[in-house]
Amino acid sequence: MPVHSRYRDIASKIRARIEAGEWAPGTRLPRLDDFASEYGANRDTIGRAVAVLEAEGYVWAVQGRGITVRLGMVRPRPPRGDLVRRNEQVIGYSFPSASGQEVWVRHGDAVNAPAPLDDPRLATLLGVKPGTSVLRRFRVTGPASEAPFQINISWIHPRVADIVADVDANPAAGEWLYRIEQSGHWPISWTEIHRARMPTKDEAALLDIPTSLPVLEIVRVGTSGTDHQPVEVTEYVIASDRVETVHVLHRDESAKDPWPDAPGGRS
Repeated sequence: MPVHSRYRDIASKIRARIEAGEWAPGTRLPRLDDFASEYGANRDTIGRAVAVLEAEGYVWAVQGRGITVRLGMVRPRPPRGDLVRRNEQVIGYSFPSASGQEVWVRHGDAVNAPAPLDDPRLATLLGVKPGTSVLRRFRVTGPASEAPFQINISWIHPRVADIVADVDANPAAGEWLYRIEQSGHWPISWTEIHRARMPTKDEAALLDIPTSLPVLEIVRVGTSGTDHQPVEVTEYVIASDRVETVHVLHRDESAKDPWPDAPGGRS
């Protein structure tokens, strides 16, 4: 077989094996040397085959971490809705990301300790000066059977930090928000700000993605129902191929039916 066709043939074979479920999403594929031995080809040919699969969205080749089957392109991406739910098993809230049927776990260590809030944008949203020492809750979470789904970093306003300083950074519960409300800030209301950006090297490593894959950054601002000032700002960082946002569009009064008396609403 001509060299220029050989790598495409190998890509086709590996693609078929991925689609057949031989390697689950998030699984590391064999090394280039292993594939070269299996298919009787050299590393360069295998590398070109992997590049084809990466361009098609089947795998990620991450320097130093091997080749990984992508989750977002191999299974349906969960839509992110707009409902905040009260947890049934544990005290607190669940925010849009996971379905009620998914079991989420923590990846790595969680942190719940003061740290300087140096990001001017987040500091402004929280209503503090950049560099202010703020209680920081850091965790990486996701469905139990998958690679890390999102990075969560919550910054809690100093006026309510003592209330939740001892709450464990549990990925399944928003107990700390529940405590803030109980202390006199009921009901907290939330606004989210969404944007796409490129990940930092640290974020890419935590999410097990290449730095070339954009991330969806969601910043949630929680506002007190009593004094109407921010009590928390949470930043979510999610690999862009793992989630979709869904928005229902509503008509403004200016876009209402201009033919109200016509059959079917139109002339």
